Amino acid sequence: MGHTCNSILINAPYDMIFDISNDISRWTQLFGHEYQKAEVLEKNGNKITFRLTDDEGKSWKSWRLLFKDKNFAYAEREDPLFPFKYMKIIWLYIFKPGGIELTWIQHFEMDDKAKFSDEQVEGFINKHSKENLIIFKDVIEREAAAAHRQ
Repeated sequence: MGHTCNSILINAPYDMIFDISNDISRWTQLFGHEYQKAEVLEKNGNKITFRLTDDEGKSWKSWRLLFKDKNFAYAEREDPLFPFKYMKIIWLYIFKPGGIELTWIQHFEMDDKAKFSDEQVEGFINKHSKENLIIFKDVIEREAAAAHRQ
């Protein structure tokens, strides 16, 4: 079983952080070069179903539940699950001095036929999460500063 937890402090209003970070259509920007495409397939209440296509052209469908009033989002990879047996993701938004701490938790298990082990994928996810959280911080703080100047 694999598990990662990575955080960054973002100095911007909570509503802006939550809304931008959960805007699936912006994930091609916010996740650097990780996704070629990020398409919303359906919105139903607080549930978003979407398809991501990675930098190698592989696509999968996931869903995400937004709990803005409770300061978190929950997601699962749906189809295809491979190379995972399961992938569960929680994003927490914690009010701290100096901003909002955005924490990404990923809990997963790799399929027995997968090329990489749980431990190897933990390493990949930790590396990419740290890089991507910096992009989230930079983009959101820049937009917050621009909004503040107006």
